[in-house]
Order: sequence, then structure tokens, then C-alpha cells
Amino acid sequence: MERRKVRVGIDVGGTFTDAAVIDNETFEVIEKMKIPTTHHDEDGVAKGIVQILNQILESRGILPEDVAFIAHGTTQATNALLEGDVARVGIIGMGSGLDGISARSESNPGDIELAPGKFLKTYHTYLDSKDLKEEQIAAAIDELSKQGAEVIVASEAYSVDDPTNELRVVEIANRKGIYATGGHEISQLYGLKTRTRTAVVNASLIPKMMETANMTEKSVKNASIQSQLMIMRCDGGVMSIDEVRKRPILTMLSGLAAGVAGALMYEKISDGIFFEVGGTSVDISVIKNGKVMIKNAQVGGHRTYLQSLDVRTLGIAGGSMIKVVDGKITDVGPRSAHIAGKEYESFAPSDQIVNPKVKFLSPREGDPQEYIICECENGKEYSYTLAGAANILGYIPEGDYARGNTEAAIKAWEALASHVGLTVEEAARQVMNIAIDKTMKTVNEMIEDYELDRSFTTLVGGGGSGTVLIPAMAERENMKCKIASNAPYISTIGVALAMVKEQLERTIVNPTEDDIKRIRADIVERIVKSGANEDTVEVTIEIDSQKNILRAVATGSTELRSKDLGQDAMAEADMRVIAAKSVDQPLESTKLAAQTGRWSLFSSESVKKSFFGLLKKRSTYASVLDREGVVRFKKGNVHFTKIAKSQFGGELSHFLDDNTIYSDANATLPKVFVFYKEKMLDLTGMQTKEQLMSILEIETEMLAAGDELIVVAYQ
Repeated sequence: MERRKVRVGIDVGGTFTDAAVIDNETFEVIEKMKIPTTHHDEDGVAKGIVQILNQILESRGILPEDVAFIAHGTTQATNALLEGDVARVGIIGMGSGLDGISARSESNPGDIELAPGKFLKTYHTYLDSKDLKEEQIAAAIDELSKQGAEVIVASEAYSVDDPTNELRVVEIANRKGIYATGGHEISQLYGLKTRTRTAVVNASLIPKMMETANMTEKSVKNASIQSQLMIMRCDGGVMSIDEVRKRPILTMLSGLAAGVAGALMYEKISDGIFFEVGGTSVDISVIKNGKVMIKNAQVGGHRTYLQSLDVRTLGIAGGSMIKVVDGKITDVGPRSAHIAGKEYESFAPSDQIVNPKVKFLSPREGDPQEYIICECENGKEYSYTLAGAANILGYIPEGDYARGNTEAAIKAWEALASHVGLTVEEAARQVMNIAIDKTMKTVNEMIEDYELDRSFTTLVGGGGSGTVLIPAMAERENMKCKIASNAPYISTIGVALAMVKEQLERTIVNPTEDDIKRIRADIVERIVKSGANEDTVEVTIEIDSQKNILRAVATGSTELRSKDLGQDAMAEADMRVIAAKSVDQPLESTKLAAQTGRWSLFSSESVKKSFFGLLKKRSTYASVLDREGVVRFKKGNVHFTKIAKSQFGGELSHFLDDNTIYSDANATLPKVFVFYKEKMLDLTGMQTKEQLMSILEIETEMLAAGDELIVVAYQ
């Protein structure tokens, strides 16, 4: 009998280390487990990873050779930065001639504030890189070490064009047994100041991350697992442990990325807002066209060249405490029951809530004494929480992680309700509305930032407290919502299902076809080094003409995931139902309009009459589904066509011209998506028709003349 292959995901959080084992074929969750994170062990968090790995494999009799993929996500880099637990960094700035004058100051960021009162200490020296001798470099490294530097950063003006001198510094430092990194290794963008700062933050994490990486890798090898250990990145992909040793900064914020990666793989969301709701905070991120939205991360208020998920964190969650001032409920959060060291009222046994009274406290020193808890006659104290309100209002289904004891919650809330002169239900509703108002402020900003259509956007709840906030919010705001399956373990599942990911950015004004080919070849080389199987790699090229950035993003998987391709295609009738629903159009007017490769485009036309029915405005809605029935693109007011590759010059050129808006000043190209074979190509960043055609030529050079593509355009 053939044994089944599994994927293992391990997520190291501040409180718990979680693990999940997933069937490599069906993605079914076979086993999940939580143990406390081992911060204080001499082997650190790696100890917990070893423990949970052994326990979870043993519990199901899984043999080491059954593990096809193993990855872990960690908040270690983020926590190290928040706590200022980082190495001291020595910087060797370099430049020559006129560039040297600015390079001296731009390569010296000074001490970087990571969090209030926590600093990353740097030491700086400058070398003229004209006729640079090995002895000068060695002397500079010795001098910085003497001052206290534990890691060296080499940062030279224009090193992205020629990194020779930075590589020399790294090599000499390594020979002396000192960790070192060059600015060009982290980012290929011009901008010495930001590039240096990003490299310095990266370097400060190296010693600590190396310890964990080496220990974890050793434990995986000791468990006789053949599969290479992968680590979660902040953009939702994974990379090999060798790459972590060079670029640990990429693991920063990776804990946040894992949850949304899980929601995407599992829930097949096209446009949505994902909430990972814990006990103390909620992390909110955006999914658009089936992709997670990315931006440059900030460290201590400074921009870095680190691309990470756009995740916004609020102090609203299941354990959020309630504030009362002058007999009125005024706020929910940011402090949680966990921080105040109190148990939730909704998880108390009913018989423990005896003659409850309201008591005020400040959860942490310096907090206002406005947070309320429930004090019982028997000396027991419980916190009032948002989870309590949600249980009272009936939002939490039977069997859910956050489902508590409603009877106990109501008994406790009677004291709160009488203190503020409301019924229990009115008080719970007021608390819920305050929490929704605070969360929706951020949600509305994100909908605007990413131009999402509210009527097509689904709110997706994940984390242990997803049901505490999301169903009530969707109901009040009249939006669609769903709770992710296995919500409390969604991050761990995300780690187990993640893809290998790499990104490369270069500063290039008006990139040529050669520039695009070069960056494409470089990113493929880089992602294969990171552990991806070359046959699975997909590359997306983006041109940001405002910032003169040429960007290549590559994703791939660690082993051939051909099973996705072999999955049973969904029947057309079922797809039609999904397509119509996705754009809120009637089923009878929705029809299959074009199909190629794994893609089916359904369209429907709606006619709006105005001016007593004399004027008719027609608009076409399109919804593109993959063969599994996942909506990967949906939009109103679109135009589409189906062409063969041989028709690029004529048909496609005319189609683009027809959908370009011409004014006296310029021509506004439509936003374009192209679907063919297994690929969805986003060409929305193109400024000129020439750029668009040139990228399309490069992306489709392997297609035969008769291969068909669906092209969708909108303004």
C-alpha cells in the first residue's frame, strides 16, 4: 500500500507554538496541536519546534519519509525588533569622487529607534572605494569590532550596478569569523539611505536568527526528514533556510502573512478582507483578484525596501476589555483580559457568578482606571469582554472555539447593565457597535486604498475569535461574510500550504525588452535557489513608472503540484451559478462567453434606464473562474475578446486602441488582464501600449501561434 505524503506547518507565536499536518494530495487537515512557546529554554523557541514536530508525527504514526514539505513561520524577527533584542551593527560606507560626499552621510543612519526607548545601535566608518586595498577593509572591520559591532554591513553608492566592493568586505569579514551582508543583497533599488537602513535592520537580526535556523534545521535532520526546511516570509511565501541566513529580515511580520496565505489556499477568496482575530488584537489584510496586497514595511517609523503584506493591526479582539466613564460605556480595548490577568466572563461556570458587582481597574501601570471587571461575592473576578457580548447576542455557533457559557455571561453582565442603565442586550449591542465602528474605520480605508467594490467584497474571519467580530460586522454593514474552516489554526495551515516566493526590484527608467528579459532570468535563478522546482515557477513583471521601478515577482512550489491540474473540473452549470452570484447579476442573463486553458469567462449585460426610459446605459459584467470554480477576476464595465497568439499584431492592437481614452494631453491605456493555459497575467501597471505588448510577448514566447488567450480591459 502506498503511504500518503503529508505537509507539516509549524507556527511559532508569542504564547503558543502550533503545528498542523495536512494531506499533500487533498489538503485535508489530518492533525493539529498546540504547546506553549519555549521562550525560556536554553535552546529558545527551536526547542518547542522540535517537541511539537516529534509529538505530532508520533501521534499519527507518520514516518519521516512521508513528509513531503515542512515549513515554519515565526514572530521571532518582529519580536526581536519590538523588544530591541538585536545585534550591534558596524557599517562600512563606500563611495568615490562626487558621489562620495553624499555617500558618507547617506550610509550612516545613526542609531535606529525600533520601539519607544529601544534602539538598534550602529557604528559607522567610511572608505574611499577608488583603489581600495584589502588592508584598509580589514582595518575598518577590526576598528568597528573594537567599538562593539557584532555584524558588518557594507554599503556603497551604486553597488546595485556593481557589487564587487561590497562582496569584498563581506568575504574579508567572514574570514575573520564575523557575520556580514551587503546592501545589494537586500535590495536592487537606488537610494543609498533606505537601502542601508534596510540592510542594517537585516544584519541586526542575523546572529539570533542563525541560532534558531541552525537548531531547527538540525532537529529536522535528526528526525530523518529528507524534505528541506522552509521558512515563512513576510509576503506570504516561503524560502529555504539558506536564504534566511542571508536575509532574515524577510521573516519579519511572517506570522501575519501565514493566516492570509491559509485563507487564500483554503477558502478560495477572490476579493475580500481577511481578519485574524486573536485574544488581544486583530490583523486585517486585503485580498484582491485572489492575491494578497503588499506594501513597503516600516521599521520604527522609517520606510525600508522590505516588501511585506499590508497588514493593519488593531487592539480589538475576543478578550478586549470594556471602558466605562460616568456611567456610560465609552470604549472597547485596547487592553485585553489576558493583559489584566483575568479570565473571561463567558468561560466561567454559571455557579461561580454569585451576586456580581462592577469593579474598576487599570490593567497595566499607567492605564486609566476605567476598565471594568465583574467581582463576585465568593471573591472570584472575571473580565467583561467582547467575546461575552458576542455570546450574549447569539453570534457564536455551537462548537466554535469562542463559544462560551451564555448563562454565565448574562449573569455577569446584569451588574454592568444596571450600572449603565441599560438592559443586558442593549449593553452588549453598544459594546459590539463600538468594536465594529473602530474596525470599520480601518476596513473602509483599505477598501478605498485598493479600490475594492463593497458589494463584491467578502469579510473572512480567521483566528480563534473570528466569530466574535465578523458576523456582527457583516450583518450591520450589509456585507457578505464567512468564517474560515479550521479558523483557530489558519496560520499554521497557511505555513503548511505556502508557496516559494521571491521578488526583485530595480531602478530603471522606461525599461526595454532586454531589461525585462534580464530581470526575469535573474528572478527565476533566485527562486530556484530558494527551493522552488523550476517547472512550477510563475513570474509576474510590474512596471511602476512613477517611481521608475521594474519589479519581478516569482512564485513556485517545492515539488510538482500537478494534482491541482488534474482535479476534476467543475461543471459549467455550477460555475454559472458562482459567476452570477459573484457580480450580483441574475442567473438567466449570465452565460459562458469564452474559455481557454483553465479559464472560463462568464458575462452578463445589465441595462440601466434613465430620463424616463429614453436613455439606456449598458454595462457588461465579467467573472473569470478557474477550473475548480474559484472566481479569480470579477468586474463591471469591462470589454473582452478572445484571440490566438498569431493575432497580437492586428486584433489585439485594435482591441487596445478601441479601449484607450484619448485626450488632448495623452492617451489613457485601459487596465488589462490576460488569461491563457494555467496563467493569469496582470498588466494593469503598464503606461504605454509598447510596454504592454513587449511584456506580453516575453510572457507568451513559449505559446504556439494557434494558442488562445482571453483579454479583458477596463478603465
